Amino acid sequence: MVETSERQPASDQDWFLRAWQTYRKYRDLDYMFHSRVYALLRRELAGALPGFHFLDVACGDAAASAGALAGSAVGRYTGIDISRPALDLARRELAALHCPVALIERDFPEALADWWEPVDVVWIGQSLHHFLPDGKLAVMRDVRRILAPGGRFLIWEPTALPGEDRAGWADRLEAGRHTRLSGLDDAEWRTVIEHCRASDYPETADGWLALGREAGFAHARELFADPSEIARVYGFR
Repeated sequence: MVETSERQPASDQDWFLRAWQTYRKYRDLDYMFHSRVYALLRRELAGALPGFHFLDVACGDAAASAGALAGSAVGRYTGIDISRPALDLARRELAALHCPVALIERDFPEALADWWEPVDVVWIGQSLHHFLPDGKLAVMRDVRRILAPGGRFLIWEPTALPGEDRAGWADRLEAGRHTRLSGLDDAEWRTVIEHCRASDYPETADGWLALGREAGFAHARELFADPSEIARVYGFR
């Protein structure tokens, strides 16, 4: 998720475009294993009831979600993001879906706290880790509250190894630059690693699963660990 401020729209728009271009390059080069993650999401959605309501939290430009949902039995899509430029991109990406689309410009913890309508599938991809444990737990409790019976909650988040702190996780990410992240130039790499060191709070796999159980989910399991062991996908029901 790329955030902007309403106080300096011109400069923030420029910052958004620079940061988003780097993120898109990172994604297009598959450095975060987007292709495998969203293939998994597509498989998970195949088991959802026809006409399901998909809530895309911190949706960004929604390009990857739109691809995962294409041809599915989705009946309604809702995306939440704090960035208006991202939502403008999302509107175009989602135009091919044959279902109603709603886009909400708001900070997602606030939006979820005020949410009341049941949803069938909730997806958070690479955004819940920006919060400390209490903030993560509050979001997960709100998702549990709004999830329809039989619904599912899926997250894809940075994951520390057992005994590893956030600095150690970031060191491991940075160490991988020259082996699998060589397509980024120095300025682009600084955008990535500085953001991660300043804003990312990964949990261990056991930590993510424990948060889900504490939030009230009866079932919590790991669905995918990327080959670099930087991030994993978890499912809660």
